[in-house]
Amino acid sequence: QVQLVESGGGLVQAGGSLRLSCAASGRIHSINAMGWYRQAPGKQRELVASITGGGSTNYADSVNGRFTISRDNAKNTVYLQMNSLKPEDTAVYYCNADLRTVRSYKWNDYWGQGTQITVSS
Repeated sequence: QVQLVESGGGLVQAGGSLRLSCAASGRIHSINAMGWYRQAPGKQRELVASITGGGSTNYADSVNGRFTISRDNAKNTVYLQMNSLKPEDTAVYYCNADLRTVRSYKWNDYWGQGTQITVSS
């Protein structure tokens, strides 16, 4: 019923930039917070950045000042602008949305399929 589709991943050299997009579609009534998580090989999934429906943002210390999260509520889309990328940013990046579907009163977490970011040194 609901899909989160990410785009914009790939290979980049250290110091470069990438922009991720994630569009939510389907029978969506409302979206609360949206965010980006990442998981590197052998590590747990961690929060990178999140943004509320009102635009309040939160960042992991490791990306603060380099990454910027934003959203377009009319398009149900969240973005992650990543600048000054480092090899340690290499991971699979996942989009997340806390949303209600049509004719439901429950808020649930939905996830995208993940997109690989590889930063070469």
